[in-house]
Amino acid sequence: MALLLGTHSGSFHADDVLAAALIRVFLDADAEVVRSRDPEVLAKADIVYDVGHVFDPETRRFDHHQREYEGNRSSAGMVLDHLEAEGHVPADLAARFREELVDYVDAVDVGARQPEHGVPCFSMMVGVLTERAGDDFDRWYERAVTFAIDVVEGIRAGFDRANADAAAVRDAMAAAETQGRRALHLDRYLKWKPAYFAAGGAEHPTDLVLFPGRGDWRLVTIPVAEGSREDKVKLPERWAGLEGEALEAASGIAGARFCHRNRFIAAFDTEAAALEGIAQVTDRATPSGDG
Repeated sequence: MALLLGTHSGSFHADDVLAAALIRVFLDADAEVVRSRDPEVLAKADIVYDVGHVFDPETRRFDHHQREYEGNRSSAGMVLDHLEAEGHVPADLAARFREELVDYVDAVDVGARQPEHGVPCFSMMVGVLTERAGDDFDRWYERAVTFAIDVVEGIRAGFDRANADAAAVRDAMAAAETQGRRALHLDRYLKWKPAYFAAGGAEHPTDLVLFPGRGDWRLVTIPVAEGSREDKVKLPERWAGLEGEALEAASGIAGARFCHRNRFIAAFDTEAAALEGIAQVTDRATPSGDG
């Protein structure tokens, strides 16, 4: 049987919308919501949030408005804490949710911070949906929850992808060291910098990254540190700003397509052509000089 969720009637806010989304994503996708301030109605709910003047995780009551509550959570943060404590959300994923969304929603709801005027944010977007509701708050609440579910699922998908990317980067770093390569070979484009530097990339012997693009192969220089504009190595100066036949002539590589004038990225028709490019860079470039 689907869980019955209880929250307050009338206008809705980011925290009660997000609380429902978290429950539907991590506990029961079919959970139904009753919106009321009637204690008898709320007493029948399996989980009650943002109403009721009770905070008791054991009975799954998550309100923060009562004088007795001295924490800094809104109903969203309370529900996330509970889902983590019950093992429905892993600790590292819960931390990501707090960092990217939930702590902000909590802070806005309890008055610890204000959304910045003119800067879109989750709380503001839910507020916009509230404005559209007129007197039909229940229907628009469900629309807001659907929007919030997409946000929650998006953060989870990004978290999962980041973990997969990090594992791929660590494997590529190990392979490069084992095989004595100065280029990190990736089988697809991924966000490699955070994982690379988290794994000691600043001291790693690689100074280039090779990966397939859309119809080409990309060769990218590695910065000396995450966020730095200084690279461990530059692509050869004679490649700078050239493309097509001009780059092929300057490099002697058939299939050389393009090199940025700042010499941090180049594109090639094939992997073999990109490997020729790596040989030129690693043979002739230095971390501070030209190729």
